[in-house]
Parts: sequence; structure tokens; C-alpha cells
Amino acid sequence: MTLDLTRFKALSFDCYGTLIDWETGIAAVLAPWAREQGLDAGDEELLLAYADHEAAVEREQPEALYPDVLAGAFRRTGEQLGAPVSDAWAQRLGDSVPDWPAFPDSADALARLARRYKLIILSNVHRAGFAGSNRQLKGDFAAIITAEDVGAYKPAENHFRALDAKLAELGVERSALLHVAQSLFHDHVPAKREGLPSVWINRRHDRPGWGATPEPSGEWKYDLEFASMAAFADAVDQAFEGA
Repeated sequence: MTLDLTRFKALSFDCYGTLIDWETGIAAVLAPWAREQGLDAGDEELLLAYADHEAAVEREQPEALYPDVLAGAFRRTGEQLGAPVSDAWAQRLGDSVPDWPAFPDSADALARLARRYKLIILSNVHRAGFAGSNRQLKGDFAAIITAEDVGAYKPAENHFRALDAKLAELGVERSALLHVAQSLFHDHVPAKREGLPSVWINRRHDRPGWGATPEPSGEWKYDLEFASMAAFADAVDQAFEGA
């Protein structure tokens, strides 16, 4: 342990990939589409093809709502793989966010962490999509900051400027914030840029490759690594009990 977890007052979370299993949710649409098109591609291959297209749409259309980003990225994935994506399939992916499953440990971990910290969501989705996901997470969040709120997608700085303002409203010093996320590309690169300590929830620790998340293109770091939210919550409990 190289970080004193008891010194923090708030945790900011990425949601999709960290708390919600977005790869399973995306693959649940891409896989049946691929079968319909006669493509010989497994879930990992489809996610890899998809990842950079979502990031590109987010850069090019920062004010687009996340369902439109999903639909546009799906169409580009189809072009890359040489198979058409109908409007119906594109909409199916765009509408699927509330159905993406939570990781089994997320709700319990959030409930445990809420006893120690203020919890803040910092997510690349739209408000309605997160509201649907939070029906599974049952999170008690002090603030929710979405791409729809800030008109951009991480790793851009917009979420972090909104976060600074929210911390001031909550009376939390920036030095008392710890960022918690799975994606090196979306979260740990900007956390390093912003000078924020961070925890990597390495959900893909038992699988090679980057999945639905692009390979990080900038400098990144993290202070602690855990394979799950449960393991992180355990470490927090141990730290406070030993303080």
C-alpha cells in the first residue's frame, strides 16, 4: 500500500467499465448483429474493432448524446468489417445503456465506500443512461457529472473542470479527492494530466488486450491497482479500521 486511503474525503468514479460491465452490454448487441451478417468474429474481436470508433466519434462530435455516439461508432465498425449496420441495429445499441449489467460487486462496494467518502460520478454517458444504470448500482452519489452535462467526452478536460466546481460546492479540497476508474485511456491519462491521485480497477486483469477501451495514447499513471471494486472496498475498510 503506497497511498493513505484515510486521508481522502471524496471519490470520483468512472462508471462504464468500472461499475457497469459495458463490454458485456456492447457485445450483447454486436455479437448477434455479427452472426446475422455471417461474420466470423468473437466478442473480443468485435470490441477491439469498435473501441477506436467510439473514441473518434466522441472527439469529432463532443456535444452528441451518448446514444448517438454508440450508433455512429457501430456504423463505422460495420464499415471497417465490411458489413452494413441498419438504423434498427444502430438504435438498438444506442438504446441499450440502461440494460448493461452492473458488475456483481459494484453495488455492495459503493454502499461500503459511501460510509467513508462522498461519491461522485464522472461519466461519458447521458443523464438518462446513467439513471437507468443507477437503478442497479443504487449509489448514493453527492454529484453526477455526465458528458451531456459538460458537452464533451473524457479524456477531454470538461469533466474535470466541472468536477473542480462541484468539489468547491461540496466543500471538499481537491487534495482530498481520489479518482477511481478502469480505463487508462479515458481516466488515468487525464488524472495524471490533472495531478489527481488515482486507483486502477483492472477489470480485465485476467484477459489480454484492451477490449472496448482504446489503448492509452498519452502518459498515464495510477497509485494503486485492484482487480475489482470489492478488493478496493476491502482495502479501504482495512485502512480505516487500522487508523
